[in-house]
Amino acid sequence: MSNEYTPDFIQRLFDKLDTLTTLVRDQTATINKLTETIAKQQEELFLQREENAKLREQLNKNSKNSSKPPSTDGFNKPQSKSLRKSSGKNQGAQKGHKGTSFSITKEPDTVINHIPKHCKGCELFGSCTSCGIKGKRYEVDIVIETKVTLHQVLAYECPKFNHGIIAGTFPDYIKSTMQYGLNLQTLAVALNTVGMVSISRTHELLSDLFCIPISTGTIHKMVAECASKLTSVIEEVKNRLIASPIVHFDETGTRVDRKTCWVHNASNSHYTYLTVEYKRGHEGITSSGVLPNFEGIAVHDCWASYWKYNHATHAVCCAHLLRELIGVIENHDEHVWAQDMLDLLLKMKEVRDKAVFMGKENLSYYYTLGFRKSYLSIIEKARKLNPIPEKIPGKRGRIGKGKIRSLIERLFDYEGAVCLFVKNFNVPFDNNQAERDVRMVKVKTKVSGCFRTKEGAQNFLTIMSYIGTAKKHGKSPLLALKKAHLGECNFIFA
Repeated sequence: MSNEYTPDFIQRLFDKLDTLTTLVRDQTATINKLTETIAKQQEELFLQREENAKLREQLNKNSKNSSKPPSTDGFNKPQSKSLRKSSGKNQGAQKGHKGTSFSITKEPDTVINHIPKHCKGCELFGSCTSCGIKGKRYEVDIVIETKVTLHQVLAYECPKFNHGIIAGTFPDYIKSTMQYGLNLQTLAVALNTVGMVSISRTHELLSDLFCIPISTGTIHKMVAECASKLTSVIEEVKNRLIASPIVHFDETGTRVDRKTCWVHNASNSHYTYLTVEYKRGHEGITSSGVLPNFEGIAVHDCWASYWKYNHATHAVCCAHLLRELIGVIENHDEHVWAQDMLDLLLKMKEVRDKAVFMGKENLSYYYTLGFRKSYLSIIEKARKLNPIPEKIPGKRGRIGKGKIRSLIERLFDYEGAVCLFVKNFNVPFDNNQAERDVRMVKVKTKVSGCFRTKEGAQNFLTIMSYIGTAKKHGKSPLLALKKAHLGECNFIFA
């Protein structure tokens, strides 16, 4: 026994103990470093997953599940998904529906009779007995021709004026030796504005069709002169919109002189008013001039700048909300609340439409109370499923709510504006009126690429405001433009 615990043996034990202690210390340090590395990797993985989710959501966004305009879909158009429930009826016109067809609007200018082929060259043709007309078919065509009118001023030696020379005068609209007539001016402006054809293409079409060497500069001048004659009538349209009970507002971007400018729209079922501004938000809306002086119901897409005008009653476009809810359903797991909110909004619209059809002016207390309870219950459920993220220690700044939580809070904060269409039957469910009135700006941009000057863009919008208002009053665009050249613009209000 004594030989086992010799000093050498004990020293060796201490040496091994030191070695093990060093090893444990090194391994502990390694474990701590690995633990720290794993924590960092987990945090990076979490951030990458968040970023991937955002990028995946961004890639999946289109005009059907977000506020992106259809022009951004490109060639990859999303499949249309109707939110309407099937009525059970067959497709197409229903029984009893009065159809429309191609009809003749005037008496025939030419009548061509077609005899039997056996009668051609027959020596007895003309002596046989006619059995009447077996059938009629109409061919409708147009005649393209250039009409040149020579205006001459005649002079006479008049005995009443001591045989002095008296002469006629040219009409007021004949202002130069060579000029284009009213119909050609109207067509040129109509092609460039209503037809969305560029000035260069308008030049080519008129030159090819009528063999008239009309220049691009002349066409540009015609459009500018037409717009200048509409100043007073467009100001009247603006004033009538300000005095209207309900007006739709929207804005869209376009390229002007290599910059992005914003077309602001204010319109309803009777009037259209369009302006181009350098800014999209509060400054652009104020410069446009309708909403700052408007005290009725303003229907819009919940763009933050609109809420700064407190003197108007606000109504939110529910179609935009439906698209955002569809985006949550398609791109996120926790979407039960979004489906419930979508179904509730559609149910509210269905009940309201039935009430309108039955001639009622408002919903019963049972429906209004039930809808509000359901609305707030869904908001509460949504908040539980989408809590505000916790603040990361050491990270500066406010905590971002995220798009889903922001949508939830927006639905809560603007409940009155979202549900106003149920309380006031004059308020529409969506903002489609404004979107229709502003859509042609995108068409013009696609065709022409851009506007070279802000003045040219405003000329186009002035004419389109006039045309849009004329169409809403049942007036023909071509007739409206012809009246504009004659200085009779106010006829659109008749």
